Amino acid sequence: MFKGLTPINYNGREVWPLVEGGKGVAATNHASAGAWAAAGGIGTVSAVNADSYDADGKIIPQIYSALTRRERHEELIQYAIDGAVQQVRRAWDIAGGKGAININVLWEMGGAQRVLHGVLERTRGMVAGVTCGAGMPYKLSEIAASYEVNYLPIISSARAFRALWKRAYSKAAEWLAAVVYEDPWLAGGHNGLSNAEDPRVPQDPYPRVKALRDTMREGGIPDSVPIVMAGGVWYLRDWNDWIDNPELGAIAFQFGTRPLLTKESPIPEAWKEKLTQIDEGDVLLHRFSPTGFYSSAVRNPFLRNLEARTERQIAFSTQLAGDHTHQLDAGVKGKNFWVTRNDLLRARQWVGEGFTEALKTPDNTLVFVTAEEKHTIRKDQSDCMGCLSQCAFSSWMDSETNSTGRLADPRSFCIQKTLQDIAHGGDIDQNLMFAGHAAYQFKRDPFYSNGFVPTVKQLVDRILTGD
Repeated sequence: MFKGLTPINYNGREVWPLVEGGKGVAATNHASAGAWAAAGGIGTVSAVNADSYDADGKIIPQIYSALTRRERHEELIQYAIDGAVQQVRRAWDIAGGKGAININVLWEMGGAQRVLHGVLERTRGMVAGVTCGAGMPYKLSEIAASYEVNYLPIISSARAFRALWKRAYSKAAEWLAAVVYEDPWLAGGHNGLSNAEDPRVPQDPYPRVKALRDTMREGGIPDSVPIVMAGGVWYLRDWNDWIDNPELGAIAFQFGTRPLLTKESPIPEAWKEKLTQIDEGDVLLHRFSPTGFYSSAVRNPFLRNLEARTERQIAFSTQLAGDHTHQLDAGVKGKNFWVTRNDLLRARQWVGEGFTEALKTPDNTLVFVTAEEKHTIRKDQSDCMGCLSQCAFSSWMDSETNSTGRLADPRSFCIQKTLQDIAHGGDIDQNLMFAGHAAYQFKRDPFYSNGFVPTVKQLVDRILTGD
């Protein structure tokens, strides 16, 4: 047992202060969450468009047959509720009364509040808590408290928590079980990096977590309410100075990337194998997500293509103005595109290389893509089922108008399509592959030598030693 690490009381039960990070779509499910809880920790079912099963136990494909976005959005919400309910019930059975089962949702996912209500209503007594990030989930506390369920907001700064506490959480303080600090420079998936912070200049997490604890103390929150460190956590021995530290109060740890490589992990074998090949620096902090948030994923051909697409971009004016003195004659139809001479030459070169189609962005720029890419982009935008509260890629918004009012952005992608695809056996090179920045440790950690893939119980036992 790693020195200083002791169980915490969570939901009326002693559990290890080890949280399985929730990963959607379908990268954290009943099998992984139930096993994590059975090992004495806090398992997390992803309630982000979770899988449902038929009578034979086979995954039910999420097929959208409705003609309009709004109707497809309703189909999506029903899939999400039914899937998460099945996942929770199965995880509960696997846990066998040990540990605890949480669910994880993204606040900016489509119909988040309706999904939360639908899942918690049908899983009473099974869900210990709700972790929720990707946005400012003001109503999380109210919804969780109405079902007498704990809530664990995921934030990336003390400032964000202060706003949530003052506006809403202070009114349901008794159900605040922990605050998850998700390091925006280290964690996989979406994060809360603000416009005031430089994605290229990582900050030491210690003073940021200390500031969070100070903010919690200002609100009268006792030090016994843990801060869960998420992002970059691999070996507990690396965090020795955090454990039993009176400056920080109670600390727990969230593991998001390590549980991906276990026997119970639901991700495909090709994804698991890729994890063992990642080198330091292979995970990219980027802003291509249609959510508008920064996120971290493996820099595979899918992401490299988005990077290259953004590089093939020029500004334009609809009339002769300033240094926009040349009419664009490449990749566009019509004469209302005025560009600089240098950009005209660049556009002609791209067209010559096969990037023959210029697509408008919301920022009065054009990006150049192949005819095949244009077809895929337009089809994905047309097939939108409203998986986010608002989407930069399709211009969908969960509102009366069903639109953000902005031009759909071809520099992004359909996140529902790619996450569903990679989770269910799609090409790992042509889909978004979320991972934390410590994923290179799979290649270095002797625990995984000779291709060893542990069970969740073996992984938790290993973590408890400090390794």
